[in-house]
Parts: sequence; C-alpha cells; structure tokens
Amino acid sequence: MAEWTPKPARPAPASTVGFVGWARRNLFATPGDVALTLFGSVFIIWLGGVLIDWAFINASFSGDDRTACLKPVQGACWPFIDAKLGQFIYGRYPEAETWRVNLVFFFGLAGLVPMLVPSAPFKSANIFFLLGFYPVFAFVMLTGGMFGLVPVETTDWGGLLVTLVVAVTGIAASLPLGILLALGRRSKLPIIRYFCLGFIEIFRGVPLITVLFMASVMLPLFLPDGVNFDKLMRCLIGVALFSSAYMAEVVRGGLQAIPKGQYEAAAALGLGYWKTTRLIILPQALKLVIPGIVNTFIGLFKDTTLVLIVGLFDLLGIVQFHFTDASWATPETHITGYVFAGAVFWVFCFAMSRYSIFMENRLSTDRQ
Repeated sequence: MAEWTPKPARPAPASTVGFVGWARRNLFATPGDVALTLFGSVFIIWLGGVLIDWAFINASFSGDDRTACLKPVQGACWPFIDAKLGQFIYGRYPEAETWRVNLVFFFGLAGLVPMLVPSAPFKSANIFFLLGFYPVFAFVMLTGGMFGLVPVETTDWGGLLVTLVVAVTGIAASLPLGILLALGRRSKLPIIRYFCLGFIEIFRGVPLITVLFMASVMLPLFLPDGVNFDKLMRCLIGVALFSSAYMAEVVRGGLQAIPKGQYEAAAALGLGYWKTTRLIILPQALKLVIPGIVNTFIGLFKDTTLVLIVGLFDLLGIVQFHFTDASWATPETHITGYVFAGAVFWVFCFAMSRYSIFMENRLSTDRQ
C-alpha cells in the first residue's frame, strides 16, 4: 500500500492577508464602516492640510520681536516660543543656576528609564535611588543653600519645572497613600474604616481648587507658631492628599475584584493579614486596575495647571503670563503658545498611556 502524504498547505487568499486583509476587516467590512472610513479620511486630510499650512507653510521661524510674525497670511509664531523657551522650562530660576535643574532632570530620567524596563537589572538599587537618594538630591539641588549652592526661592520656580515637581510628587505620594486608604476603608476596625471613609469622601467631594486654597491659606493657621511651609510645599501637600482619595477608590475596586478563594487559600497556608495583602492580594488587585491608576496619574498631571490659582506659574501659567509681553503681541501668539503647551502635556500623557498599555499586555497572561 502506498504511503499517504498530506498535501502542502495552500497560501491564504491575497485579499485576507497583509494590509489588504487588515483594511477589509477593519475599514471596509460593512457599508457603515465604508462610510465612516471615507468621512474620516476626508476629515483627516482636510485637518492635516490646515495644520500643515498653519504650523509650517505660513509660519514664521526666526525673528527677535512681533514684526517677524506679522504677515499677510497668518501662521504659527515660532520665534515667540524660541525667545521664551528658557522661561517656559525654568520660570524665573536664575539663568546661571539652570544647570542644577538640568542635572535634576537628567538624574530623574536616568533613574526612571531602567525602572520602567522590566528586564533591567538591579531593581532594588533602582528603587532605593528613586525613593531614597533622588528626592533629597533634587531638594538640595533645586533649593540650594547647602554645599556652596546659591539659594533659590520656590517663588522663582516656574514653567515645566513646577509642573513636573507637582506632578511627580503627587504621583509618588498618592499611590502608597491611596493603597493605605483603600485597605483602611475595608478594615474591620470601625475607627480606621470611618476615618478613611471620611477622608476619601471629603476630598472627593470638593474641587481641587478648593483644596489648593485651603492648603495655601488655611493650613498655616493649624501649624504651631514659628512653623510654616512655603507656598509650593503647601500645594504639594494639597495635591497629594486630593489625588490619594481618588487613588484609594481605584485600588478599592481592584481589591473587591479578588475572589474570596484567594483569601481562603492564604488562610489555609497560615499567612497573616499583612503577608496575605502584600504577597497575594495587592499584586493581583493592582494588576487589575492599571488603567484606572494611570488614568488618575494623567488627570493629576493635567490638574497641575490649577496651581496658577494660588500664584504658582506652571507651564501653562508661564505661557499665559508671557502673552502680556507687548513686544510679541500678534494675533497668532496666543494660539502658538497654547499649541506648544498642549503639545508638551500631550507628550507626557501619551507616554504614560502607552506604557500603561504595555504593562497591561505584559501582565495579563492569565487572561490571554
């Protein structure tokens, strides 16, 4: 009897693979998809043409004052951004001392990138650097007054520096505080449970502007005589407490999603409450709520613009402040400044969003 051999697999139809196959499945699968694809394509082409004309073709790229941007066909006034870029980043920080800010940015980035790469070695040392050494280093470098560094008051800080200081401090403080508040709200001890519940509901029930006003105006009234914090420190405390209340509810949602069997399995192994929480419950809960955590971080990063209310000039605030400069008063100055500020915020928020998706895909092995 002749031996049976299977025929080689035939290649898939060309219309089902590659770009053509992807387009048929995602863009032209139904008549409705075809209409939406055509409408979206026309809109994107039209909007792209308008943006290219404004940002490049009709834009001004060099000049020393407003005359460079006064053209018959108005476009972006990029010389305004170039002239004010240093203040957009550092605020009124002394120009001779901006190397200190650059050094803080560099060490922060050098510590953050390896921390975000899962395969990077020496994670424990990296955590110690970011949570132990770096905050002290950044404080000493930015404020000065030690090791021969010129003192710089926080009232002279501004621009992207203030935005990052407020956002990074709020993010770093809100996650551990939010976890503790979420655990406390689920505690069996009434005092702890009601304290955490009251804290969360109070801070979630008032706007961040109110919290910033309270931190800036009312907080000094509760401090002992001779004890005071500068305005930036009071804002940092207010932002951290406000964001931790929202973070607590995000984490609590993850804790409630853990099946009861996980607690029972931990009890069967003889694990106590803290070991069960640290080794079994929290890792699973935090993995489930990564989108909510990052969403809170993104919201916090954008809410840093509200510090302008209490007299601190973040990136958006310093951009708006320079609109009053008569030497750059043109119809396009405002639009260009807002586009620049929006682009900077978008880059940071988009980076957080993409990293969130990366971590979700990496950690969702049990659901794939």
